[in-house]
Amino acid sequence: MPILRSLAAVLIAGLAFAQPAQAFDTSARAAYVLDQKTGTVLLSKNADEALPPASMSKLMTLYMAFEAIREGRLSLDETLPVSSHAASYGGSTMFLDTTDRVSVEDLLRGIVVLSGNDACAVLAEALSPDGTERGFAELMTRRGQQLGLTNSVFKNSNGWPAEGHVMSMRDLALLANHLIEDFPDFYPMFAEQRFEFDGRAPANVNNRNPLLGLGIGADGLKTGHTQAAGYGLVGSAQQGDRRVIFALTGLDSTRARAEESEAIVNWAFRQFAEKTITEAGSRIATADVFMGASESVGLVAQEDVALLVPVLTGAPLEAEVVYTGPLQAPIAEGQRLAELIIRPEGLPEHRVPLVAESAVSGAGFVNRVMTVAGVLLRRFGPSPQDVM
Repeated sequence: MPILRSLAAVLIAGLAFAQPAQAFDTSARAAYVLDQKTGTVLLSKNADEALPPASMSKLMTLYMAFEAIREGRLSLDETLPVSSHAASYGGSTMFLDTTDRVSVEDLLRGIVVLSGNDACAVLAEALSPDGTERGFAELMTRRGQQLGLTNSVFKNSNGWPAEGHVMSMRDLALLANHLIEDFPDFYPMFAEQRFEFDGRAPANVNNRNPLLGLGIGADGLKTGHTQAAGYGLVGSAQQGDRRVIFALTGLDSTRARAEESEAIVNWAFRQFAEKTITEAGSRIATADVFMGASESVGLVAQEDVALLVPVLTGAPLEAEVVYTGPLQAPIAEGQRLAELIIRPEGLPEHRVPLVAESAVSGAGFVNRVMTVAGVLLRRFGPSPQDVM
């Protein structure tokens, strides 16, 4: 009967750790920090709690607007009317009124840079299946679910306080990652620090993202604040070939938001480094083969495996190869056979599929008979103490 086999204490490329990475002790109510390239979650605090997202939920409106432009349902130079509903919004606005017709491009910058509640409503009504912001919000919820936003429900397009309008920090970070990956042509807009619309709002021309311009690689994405939500930020920064994405909320001031966000970025880049664990085709382990021309087969990764690890090194990194064996011949080269499980202290485990290094054909008739005879002898033959 096949059994689960485990090959423990596998030394991977001489990699070592002295201690687990020092956890970031955030004062945010909820936070989530992701290394984009490796997919490593560096920090998760109440990350799946559904909370009021304030203006950070505008990212979903932007995603759907970018999608509509890509699909030809909306164009950047198209102008849209401003309804009395859209013009009625307070808070952060573009100061639009019902006599305006505003280009889609200006509306997008009005949302990204100025956090315009009115601009969101204008786009929402244009893209809504029934012409209302409420109808667009229902569409936002459905589209969000398709994107994997499992803790997000939208009641409006801009995060204006409303019962049941919620998102989790994990969802916001996932949405940020979608914006970065799905719309590279639009993403640079999030790094713009100033937008003057028609000269009518001199008090609202600067991007509220406190990280832009600090020289730490920050290039997005959206701040948020309401009394219920506190101060929050969905941010991203790139240094070299690494990008960090994070979302946090529940801070008590703009200063706390700025300081906490900068500290998170510095911690994520300075305390972790990407290391190559193993290269494609390098043998990690061998597994027993039953009824094969060879008694074992090498197990390799199909691609280079890189892992984000704490920068301090010391004790050897141990991992585990798990497979159900002995493996049954014939085996094809490249056939998935096992899994490498790496468990760095202080970080989530990392799982890598392993495949056959080479093909193993079935044993010939004589070898099969001898193999079966050996199995039967071991199972039913006399025990050593019976043989005198």
